[in-house]
Amino acid sequence: MSLSRRHILGSALASLVLPLSACSGASPDPVASSGTGSAGNGQFRTLDQIKSSGTVRIGVFSDKAPFGYVDTDGKPAGYDVVYAERIGKDLGTEVEYVPVEAASRVEFLQTAKVDIILANFTVTPERKEKVDFAHPYMKVSLGVVSPDSALITEEPQLTDKKIIVVKGTTAETWLAASHPEIAPDKYEQYNDATSALADGRGDAWITDNTEALAWAIASNGFTAGITSLGDPDSIAGAVTKGNETLLSWLNEHLVTLGKEQFFHADFEQTLRPVYGDSASAEELVVEGGQL
Repeated sequence: MSLSRRHILGSALASLVLPLSACSGASPDPVASSGTGSAGNGQFRTLDQIKSSGTVRIGVFSDKAPFGYVDTDGKPAGYDVVYAERIGKDLGTEVEYVPVEAASRVEFLQTAKVDIILANFTVTPERKEKVDFAHPYMKVSLGVVSPDSALITEEPQLTDKKIIVVKGTTAETWLAASHPEIAPDKYEQYNDATSALADGRGDAWITDNTEALAWAIASNGFTAGITSLGDPDSIAGAVTKGNETLLSWLNEHLVTLGKEQFFHADFEQTLRPVYGDSASAEELVVEGGQL
């Protein structure tokens, strides 16, 4: 990814402080009354039960533009939301958007608060033990954002720096494994993490490279000096462990979407206005669920 182009996100990032409250209109039915599968303290809903209810509950971010956020009209928007809308359309249901934080994604599936998570969910061995991931729809690695006045461009520079991470992210896991000597400042929400960096309460923020690049482009005086840290990963939708009917549908749906290059179109609609020439669809997009 080139870092030469700066393009202001404008209303997208300005809207991050708004709560995610949009729903497609249907009233949610109690999960316990409609599910038959075990899901921690709740019960997941099978594919047929979701269709019968008329509503699919999808967990998305509300503060992570351009992937999941609330726009200036108070509606969910972003790359993941466009995908969620298509899922609802092809299921023949309304979509109820449920706001999640990075650290709550697994819990929301285990307790059946949502049917699907589409919240920049990086596939990891640890998470695969707790939830079932569909095939990927995006590629990702970690990135590092820091002030231009003290730009970090190489991993060794992280030593002795005050590092910011969001709880429950792969950045937190990677840092603990790769640099146990660093005790990062951990925040629950992305807004809190970026505010801390902007206010000078940290030297650098480690997050997904897609997020690092987007935020740096929109923030004067900051640059994603590292755009590939650690091993490359993939992002995928996730369902409650054992929900085989919904998982199978999602995987088959990805094949269908791949035939029409759906995620390339999604990229052009939601990510191209942010990244400009700094990143291409080929660098980020996965079609048909195949890396």
